[in-house]
Amino acid sequence: MPSGRDSERITAWKPRVPGIAEVFHAHFTRHAYPMHVHDTWTLLIVDEGAVRYDLERHEHGTPLGTVSLLPPHVPHNGQAATPEGFRKRVLYLDAAGDGPLGPSFIGAAADSPDLVDPLLRRRIGQLHGALAQPGDELEAEARLAFVGERLRERLRPALAESPERHKPVPDRRVAASLRELLDARVTEGVDLKEASGLVHAHPAHLVRSFGAAYGIAPHQYLMSRRVDRARGLLLGGQAPVEVAEACGFYDQAHLSRCFKRVVGVPPGRYARGGRRDVAVGRG
Repeated sequence: MPSGRDSERITAWKPRVPGIAEVFHAHFTRHAYPMHVHDTWTLLIVDEGAVRYDLERHEHGTPLGTVSLLPPHVPHNGQAATPEGFRKRVLYLDAAGDGPLGPSFIGAAADSPDLVDPLLRRRIGQLHGALAQPGDELEAEARLAFVGERLRERLRPALAESPERHKPVPDRRVAASLRELLDARVTEGVDLKEASGLVHAHPAHLVRSFGAAYGIAPHQYLMSRRVDRARGLLLGGQAPVEVAEACGFYDQAHLSRCFKRVVGVPPGRYARGGRRDVAVGRG
């Protein structure tokens, strides 16, 4: 078992998802952050251990299950609250432009940065899962839209408590428009920001309406259309690496992951099985 500095590990990357400046995963045992600031929102969940930090001269903490939202330009520090250290996942969200939260939420977040909200935490975990898979950017955008929606609800308690807020509002026009757009761009795809602008609907409303109308998320619909195209090309004799590029997948690994999820077998095995069936049929 590694100890001390040897056990401190980080992974960081900038995803191709508007609104997210950086993804940061870390396991720290001894590192302590000095007072510092970010020009982004810091959305933090802790998977093991706990973190304690000072914000606005008040001490806060992140026991397991807590979501912490630290506003931009507000000084804070941080360190492990237990001898075993902590393992955390952080999203740095743009504070302007594509980000889900504007400056009007800074005061509320500074007053109450730690949120005990199982739904929000689950949505953040799902977002991290999508961000870890290259090619799943449309899914990540949709999940970010729902994370942003939930954060705004928590920072506006009156809105969150309103029973009207939780009633589904299906919008068939919005759903049909998005479906037409996805059908027209199966290979090249479309990001959620552009789709929202073209359909004239908020991203969360767009995704929710599509799911209510068709029983499938937009990213699942698009990937299933791509898998359908890939099946035909594979049975036509094209190599998986060529099929991945022709059908709009990020790479061959992305094709394999999506194909197996839908069809039940990897692309190569599917293609070989198809050729055997043809050979048998010819007698």
